[in-house]
Amino acid sequence: MRRPPERNVWEGSATFLIGLVLWLTTGGVEVPVVTPTKVGIVMMCFGGAQTAWGLFRSARRRA
Repeated sequence: MRRPPERNVWEGSATFLIGLVLWLTTGGVEVPVVTPTKVGIVMMCFGGAQTAWGLFRSARRRA
């Protein structure tokens, strides 16, 4: 079963916002493996791509 495009938009937006919060608030935190700031940037990229994919699918479905 395929997911509706709106779900991609909501999930991508939430992922982007969580990544943005991580990026903005965890500048001084040090973790041995990866820094939370870099994880935030990766989450923002993934969330933006997922949101764009959902918007593309939504536009394509309505056309």
